[in-house]
Amino acid sequence: MKYFIIAGEASGDLHGANLIKSLKKIDTNGHFRVWGGDKMQAAGGELVKHYKDHAFMGIMPVIKNLGTIRRNLIQVVEDIENFSPNALILIDYSGFNLRVAKKVRHLKFKIFYYISPQVWAWRKNRVYDIKKLTDKVFSILPFEKEFYSEYDVDVEYVGHPLLDSIKEFNEGFTISEKEFRKKNKLSDKPLVALIPGSRRQELLAQLPIMLGAVENFPDYQFVIAGMSSIKDETYLDCTSGFDISIIHDQTYELLSFSKAALVTSGTATLEAALFNVPEVVCYRAGTLSYILVKNLVKIKFISIVNLIMGRKVVNELIQKDLTVDNLTSELRLLLSDESTRKNVAAGYEEVKNKLGGPGASLRAAKGMYDLMMN
Repeated sequence: MKYFIIAGEASGDLHGANLIKSLKKIDTNGHFRVWGGDKMQAAGGELVKHYKDHAFMGIMPVIKNLGTIRRNLIQVVEDIENFSPNALILIDYSGFNLRVAKKVRHLKFKIFYYISPQVWAWRKNRVYDIKKLTDKVFSILPFEKEFYSEYDVDVEYVGHPLLDSIKEFNEGFTISEKEFRKKNKLSDKPLVALIPGSRRQELLAQLPIMLGAVENFPDYQFVIAGMSSIKDETYLDCTSGFDISIIHDQTYELLSFSKAALVTSGTATLEAALFNVPEVVCYRAGTLSYILVKNLVKIKFISIVNLIMGRKVVNELIQKDLTVDNLTSELRLLLSDESTRKNVAAGYEEVKNKLGGPGASLRAAKGMYDLMMN
């Protein structure tokens, strides 16, 4: 079978990679062509275009790059037509992916949506496009099945693939904390992780505020979880004047040994929870983007952890509330107040129970393969 997979960011690349690995267990002769990233390529995907070259976040960046987006759309449609896959697998990234699906829906192959766009949060009208343009949705959050079922969308809840990623990491992770510190030239101080996001726009919005809190905790070592998809000079420009370490592509290792974390809203909020690291969720966007999104979004929370539980498990500092003073206060509670840490830990256990066990990637792969064979 031939598979064409499109992902638009680091988390999609991770989930796409695990899906490829699972599909290979079922379809040993599978051929994978991907618009994704390094992880999908390492898993065996033929990488056509890296997500960092075609993913734009926020209203103004999208407007500024409309020409590039149009060219990418033309290119990917031509690529799909020439490749003639048995299945097109869309991973989140709905603005681009749904436009692709519209262009190729008339062709004779299956279209699956894996890692659903957040239609339950905003722009619910997209659910009608998803229903019309896809053969099945494979959802990863427990409340998504009920939502899609209300619109008569063919949906299967497979569980969250992060459980697979973390299980695989833990099984192969043998380095001690001492070795980790030595490898990355870290001190003996307790570690606090800064996870400012996988996109340059996110990083520039969150990281300066995170760094502002650092000087208030001289007894801790703050470490930035860097991403190789972001240029080194971006990190260096932001951290100029700060005594802070940056380690690239070692987020899970860093979380394994951290006492707390400051995390930009996104997949990393759930990753911190699954590693039992108390966190403060951070989010700030451009004023125009925030005003527009605020009027459209119909949910109480922005972090996956709180959304899964339907209540506050971790504190979220959003827009004007994301200040150095507020961040300092919240982090101090997580580091020094035992009651706060216990409450967060108890919430994390509930999250894990709701997500179930590992196996999401394989369940999704089996579901896709069975539909392709029928």
